[in-house]
Amino acid sequence: MEQSIPSLLDAILAKAVQLKASDIHLEPREEYVRVRYRVDGLLIDDKPVHKSQQAALISRVKILVDLDIAESRQPQDGRTNLKINKQELDLRVATLPTLHGEKIVVRLLNRHHALLSLEDLGLAEENLKIYRQMIAQRCGIILVTGPTGSGKTTTLYATLATLNQKDVNITTIEDPIEYQLPGINQVQVNPKAGLTFARGLRSILRQDPDIIMVGEIRDLETAQIAFQAALTGHLVFSTLHTNNAAAAVTRLVDMGIDRYLVEASVLGVVAQRLIRIMTPKGYTGRTGIYEVMPGITPSQEMKTMLDDGLEKIKQGITTREEIGRVIYLI
Repeated sequence: MEQSIPSLLDAILAKAVQLKASDIHLEPREEYVRVRYRVDGLLIDDKPVHKSQQAALISRVKILVDLDIAESRQPQDGRTNLKINKQELDLRVATLPTLHGEKIVVRLLNRHHALLSLEDLGLAEENLKIYRQMIAQRCGIILVTGPTGSGKTTTLYATLATLNQKDVNITTIEDPIEYQLPGINQVQVNPKAGLTFARGLRSILRQDPDIIMVGEIRDLETAQIAFQAALTGHLVFSTLHTNNAAAAVTRLVDMGIDRYLVEASVLGVVAQRLIRIMTPKGYTGRTGIYEVMPGITPSQEMKTMLDDGLEKIKQGITTREEIGRVIYLI
């Protein structure tokens, strides 16, 4: 007898929480629905769902996040929050029409996830020292770069927690708010309501902030406002999608920011990736490999991500295969 659709979805969500998965993939195939979980950056298969349950399962997920169940030809996005296994989670759902039906990805975010400290991130001692000097400045912009899922938000949250003092006003604008930071004002982007990164950032600047975190610089308008804030006495943090620290400067100039503004404002750039930690029986958990570049020009002394990765291999933290898996992105 086939499992009821509500209990089937509950079981899939519960398994994801048990595995500490960041995403669930429901992938329609010709004869079944493939179920996969992203754990420590890699996708792992679970028991497939019978083809006869595909339509009902997809509809159940869409109802959960208030999507149009009658629309199957256009991609849709939605979100909700649920309590699963006593954990409060935010779910972000994205649908995509494919040959054999709508593919669904569910991203799971635990807003009350334990925050890491700067010391817990995996920064080498010399990199941590340089980074602490960068974030001790009163104004300017610090950028964290890397692909999606490389731990940029975790680095920024650890940074803000370090800087969060009673006499400092810290405000963020994010999409989404991944974790709740005690004592920090967090703003959720809402394009449907007209609250974009750029508009939200303009409003934040009227709130007498000392430190601002912009979840991502996606366009020239947001970049211009962020740089103006950095030049007028604010410490600004943000992220970019670039392959290494030096490429962040090129990306900003290509976006339309005058090079003199970049030179005058950027305190430094951190590029990072996440690697799996080696344990006696495989891999468990992840840590970061980093390059930390003060200012906008790489120096001969700068430790690259490859240097950092090779050092972590020597220390027995990870394997050559794991560094090889992520380093090709550089």
